[in-house]
Amino acid sequence: MSTRTRPGWLEKPKPVTQAGKALALATVVLLVCVPFLVIVSTSLASQREVVDNGGWVLWPQEPTLKAYRDILDGGIVTHALGVSVVVTVIGTLLSLSCTALLAYALARPHVVGGRPALLLILFTFLFPPGIIPNFLLVKELGLLNSYASLVLPVMINVFNLVVLRGFFQGIPEELHEAAKLDGAGDWRVLWTVVLPLSKAALAVVGLFYAVAYWNSWFYASLYLESDRWPLQQVLRTYVVAGSGLTDTTAGDGAVTAPQTIQMAVLVIATVPILMVYPFLQKYFTKGVLTGAIKS
Repeated sequence: MSTRTRPGWLEKPKPVTQAGKALALATVVLLVCVPFLVIVSTSLASQREVVDNGGWVLWPQEPTLKAYRDILDGGIVTHALGVSVVVTVIGTLLSLSCTALLAYALARPHVVGGRPALLLILFTFLFPPGIIPNFLLVKELGLLNSYASLVLPVMINVFNLVVLRGFFQGIPEELHEAAKLDGAGDWRVLWTVVLPLSKAALAVVGLFYAVAYWNSWFYASLYLESDRWPLQQVLRTYVVAGSGLTDTTAGDGAVTAPQTIQMAVLVIATVPILMVYPFLQKYFTKGVLTGAIKS
């Protein structure tokens, strides 16, 4: 009489295995949370605490928002923050709209020129243009020192396009046919049938675009002058290049340490994405997996 063994993934984990997983998870959490706690704590610390602790503070005894008031008091960081917000919102809306339209066209069967267009798009994904051709193109289009240079050259991302196209292909053809029988055209089918069923994929792609626009600094350094930089380029100047990091003294004589200014700018640049992600997390896995499987 033969005994059937259960697959390994169906077996109940041993206590040693569970303890190892818990230890590994706790280690990862500490590696992620402790540096972020140090950043936030240092941004709230006073000059004396920063000096006494060698530049880094784990838990401030006298928390203060002076660093945030200094950098948001109508200076370069305030302007850069506004630039980043506008570029991220407008860029994400434009990119998501154009990507959805193109993905829907490429997902429909028997579209004239659909296959060659898809191959051409995938070719640009495998062989992207270099920095110099990009710069020359932006210059010839008259986009230098214009915020459009941060959006138009990267408006459609091929990976996001493939994800949306795969998701659209997974929608049953019967729904398209039923809508066509009711007299709906392609635009109405896209608006009333396809997009409402694709909220997961749209949320994921929108998050990808928003993060890319928000974190973009390289193109700003190429195309924009310093007075038009977004927040991430200003952050790089503050933290990496060390420019403008002399001690800041307010009218009351209080001094803000350069490390505190650095960490405050870093917090301002990080928190917006951290606040958006939890609302889209439930769509993340579903949207990516569905689009990737179908593509």
